[in-house]
Amino acid sequence: MQKLSQEEKVTYMTTEKVSKLICSLAVPTIISMLVTTFYNMVDTFFVGKINNQATAAVGVVFSVMTLIQALGFFFGHGSGNYISSKMGERDYKDAEKMASFSFFISFFAGILVSVFGIIFMEPLAIWLGSTRTILPYTIEYMRIILIGSPFIMSSFVLNNQLRYQGSAMYAMVGIVLGAIINIALDPILMFLFDLGIAGAAYATVISQIASFVLLIVACNKGENIHISIKNFKFQFRYFKEIVRGGSPSLFRQGLVSIASISLNNIAGNYGDAAVAAMSVVSRITMFANSALIGFGQGYQPVCGMNYGAKLYKRVREGFWFCVKYATIFLIFMSLLAYIFAPGLVSLFRDDMEVVRIGTEVLRYQCIVFPLNSVIVLTNMMLQSTGKGIWATIVASARQGFFFIPIVIVMSKMFGLIGLEISQTIADVFAFILALPVALYYMNQFKKGN
Repeated sequence: MQKLSQEEKVTYMTTEKVSKLICSLAVPTIISMLVTTFYNMVDTFFVGKINNQATAAVGVVFSVMTLIQALGFFFGHGSGNYISSKMGERDYKDAEKMASFSFFISFFAGILVSVFGIIFMEPLAIWLGSTRTILPYTIEYMRIILIGSPFIMSSFVLNNQLRYQGSAMYAMVGIVLGAIINIALDPILMFLFDLGIAGAAYATVISQIASFVLLIVACNKGENIHISIKNFKFQFRYFKEIVRGGSPSLFRQGLVSIASISLNNIAGNYGDAAVAAMSVVSRITMFANSALIGFGQGYQPVCGMNYGAKLYKRVREGFWFCVKYATIFLIFMSLLAYIFAPGLVSLFRDDMEVVRIGTEVLRYQCIVFPLNSVIVLTNMMLQSTGKGIWATIVASARQGFFFIPIVIVMSKMFGLIGLEISQTIADVFAFILALPVALYYMNQFKKGN
């Protein structure tokens, strides 16, 4: 498919069987997401060989990584939605201008994050939930991650722009090769060169720069929407479209960051082992969730282009296909994770207290994890069809609007057990919100046909 012209690509995306189309796009995207999550888990695995403090520090800095990702998704999803819709309308020139605008703006935003993050690094680390024993490790790791911010953020933008135009294979190659570099460098830099936790950070940044270069090359392949400085011109209407299409991702990922900060601060009251346990569980659940997100991201270009072409029946068909098979997958993954929870946690940190707390948290989350299929896919459908307000609300629900107040209240009322079950309760409320919204818009699209 990558050898098709832009016109042929749009025709293919609006006429090919929906289930076949989604699967062909989802497979490389799922691989990309799983690989990305896997090398984050590898970081946690190798850092876990140092001590609890180092493991906890990676969990603390995860909040910063999530913020960088949030901004990357903001620009990437915002521009990607616009690009896929314009391709559906056959307006390729406008799509190219948006792609270049979003890329250069995001790179500049990454520089600002890097500069201000380094200037205020120590108070930032404390605010993120770093205890005094964790702080030296946090600063060492965070400084290097912040230096790589422009490349990390822009890589997310390029990856999403490729996905939204139906070139998921190119995006996968860039992500996978970067991940391989990271996995290879982790033990070399950490142990062979004796850089410790700094080695893990260097490995992450180097791999992201490699992905950045590969994705730039991919974007400028003949059939793809090109990135060029000559197409860059600040136009408020492009920024407005990015805000409209990207705000759900920004709120979702941004609130994940805030939720992580809240979790780290509250968990810190129960010791470094609790912070480390939460860090480990977040990596495990992220792995399963990344496959779901990858599946949904395979749906998004199909949804966006067919919505732009006013083929609403195909939008509905794709949505229910994804919900059905994503739910089956999550049930299977939840059962496995519930049964093997102690072993999974101990892979990352073989500390009795970390394993005990982590096992309890993971099992609680497994009980309701299949509900995420409706939550995530509803958000992606709304985002790809330009329903910005509802997309933002649904995107922000699970780890934002519901989780943050729940974790604060439950931990005060029930202590550690309240902390452990907070995400489970938040998932139930998010599902109750997302399902009727999804049903309403599916009905609206049916009328539109």
